[in-house]
Amino acid sequence: MSLRTAVLPLLIAATLPLAASAALHGLQPRALITLDRFSSPVLSPDGKVLVYARRVADLDANKSTTALWAQDIANPAAKPRRLTPEGWNVNSPEAAPDGKSVYFLSAKGGSMQLYSVPLAGGTPRQVSALPLDVGSFALSPDGRRVVLGLETFPDCAADIACNAKHGEKKVLKKASGVVFDRMFIRHWDAWNEGKLNRLFVAGLPAAGKTVTGAQLIGGNVIGDAPSRPFGDASEYGWSPDGRSVVFSARDANREEPWSTNFDVYLAPADGGDARNLTAGNKAWDTGGVFSADGRTLYYRAMKRPGFEADRFALMALDLATGAKREIAPGWDRSADGITLSEDGRTIYTTADDMGQHPLFAVDIATGGVTRLVADGSVSAFDIANGTLAFSRNSLKSGDQLFTGGLDGKAVRALGPDAGQMLKDVRFGDFEQFSFKGWSNETVYGYVVKPWNYQEGKTYPVAFLIHGGPQGSFGNGWSYRWNPQTYAGQGYAAVMIDFHGSTGYGQAFTDSISQHWGDRPLEDLQKGWAAALKKYPFLDAGRACALGASYGGFMVNWIAGNWNEPWKCLVSHDGVFDQRMMGYATEELWFTEWEQGGTPFDVPKNYERFNPVNHVDQWRVPMLVIHSQQDFRIPVEQGIGVFTALQRRNIESKFLYFPDENHWVLKPQNSLQWHETVNTWLRQHIGQ
Repeated sequence: MSLRTAVLPLLIAATLPLAASAALHGLQPRALITLDRFSSPVLSPDGKVLVYARRVADLDANKSTTALWAQDIANPAAKPRRLTPEGWNVNSPEAAPDGKSVYFLSAKGGSMQLYSVPLAGGTPRQVSALPLDVGSFALSPDGRRVVLGLETFPDCAADIACNAKHGEKKVLKKASGVVFDRMFIRHWDAWNEGKLNRLFVAGLPAAGKTVTGAQLIGGNVIGDAPSRPFGDASEYGWSPDGRSVVFSARDANREEPWSTNFDVYLAPADGGDARNLTAGNKAWDTGGVFSADGRTLYYRAMKRPGFEADRFALMALDLATGAKREIAPGWDRSADGITLSEDGRTIYTTADDMGQHPLFAVDIATGGVTRLVADGSVSAFDIANGTLAFSRNSLKSGDQLFTGGLDGKAVRALGPDAGQMLKDVRFGDFEQFSFKGWSNETVYGYVVKPWNYQEGKTYPVAFLIHGGPQGSFGNGWSYRWNPQTYAGQGYAAVMIDFHGSTGYGQAFTDSISQHWGDRPLEDLQKGWAAALKKYPFLDAGRACALGASYGGFMVNWIAGNWNEPWKCLVSHDGVFDQRMMGYATEELWFTEWEQGGTPFDVPKNYERFNPVNHVDQWRVPMLVIHSQQDFRIPVEQGIGVFTALQRRNIESKFLYFPDENHWVLKPQNSLQWHETVNTWLRQHIGQ
């Protein structure tokens, strides 16, 4: 259960009759969207000051701003102080090695550039003034140089000025047509403009000067570094002596859309060619981190090419001999990243684990694993001088900041949780449960009570199905699919971590591939039955099933294969036609692994669990949601679902966003999303 300590007023109110606590209410979408968000905890080198980002949403302006704040953690009475000025929008804080300043990115001047601000407070100064946006950065160990991630055209090589002129020429073109001779033609939510993320090194200038040029490193590697669409500075880093940079990249060639062959490269920081350190592994290698003496490189590696949800193992590479070994082969979890202890004996990392997302310590010599921070989901952390800082969320709160010792003990909260920020909101209590699912194996789920739960009453149910499919609906907070927003409407929420979910061992995760419609469906059916048996407050006659991405596929699938329990359905960005998905999606490795091959080599696999083949069995009212910029599951999939519903004369609505991708991110769009979904549920299951 969550470690969140409820504030006293909520504890008192929970014991009072409803009339005495009339001011309380459940979590509403507007409150969720406008809730301040805390992230990016970074410690000063001495471990005495915590820097973090605080995001504030302006719903009326339909935007948000993020500022950096500092907290003197050595003094418990100290109040947080703002580091960046009002009106600035910043990201990616990194403390300087000397502890005197903090570097960050901001587009305050019109383009994204590198800035710094004194840790003690003061006016930020611009560090870079390049004609290109800076996408990411990493400071050298001595604080004299910086790696900059820039988006450039390959034919301009290392010439930054050439890249700027290349972009200007495109604007001046009168014809709008674009000719492609290979994929990707588009990726996630952007069309391919022919540019690549590349890494450059520059010296950090003295006060009053700015970086206006930089040296390309690893120029022989033609690929995105960091990767698209979600790669960041965790994919590259400096050697301890500052002579080399390690980074991860995949060849940008015609095979890229069906390849997960990322390799770890070592490049001289002065601009020479890079050396491939993991060429023997055709699966995913990433996240290189040097030991303090520079002799060993630690990194994460998958084993199976073409599978994006394979287990990330922790690896150690002897740079002198080339010998590799897996550090914790018996630990059946997938590591998120690598942070080395100061004595070099321990790797700190997070990973999904039984419906939670804890922080772990892995002994490099023995492979022994210790869970340091459990209960809830640790989203980010940092260590310095014996101090641990981390952000953690749960089913009752967004990210809250904590500090403590490296043993995970003596932890104290530095910032408010959701209950402290929303003092008039009562959150629904939650509980994890288990049952026997497919193959008689144990499967876990969560149930969340409505905010106004009373013993003896029954409540309508939102049955939430997670995406991925290799994902989890565990003890964590979401700003898009949050069970508390349903509990806040007076519904109970039920979520099942069906076969294919992460955090229960790699075999459990693997079991969904080529089985999208049978094994997970069996788990959902048995989980629903188990929840109804265990929790008598669930009203089986008033239930709606909702899901996005793979969850949207499953909603489309159960519409024709398990529609008996449901009064309504909500399908967001779901696959409707598996065969067309295999041709129209951008990252082809996903469909080709999940279906066991291409749609022309194994066409029967694409038809086996294809919702389009069962439309004749559809009968339940459905709300369909899809976005134009979703190139992962193109909008025609959602249009097809709505067309089928309309053609069969089934009550249905289609919510279309022309300016969103696979996620709905803009504040006003998010509010419309929640209001439309809640109206649909009220219409069909009450409250």
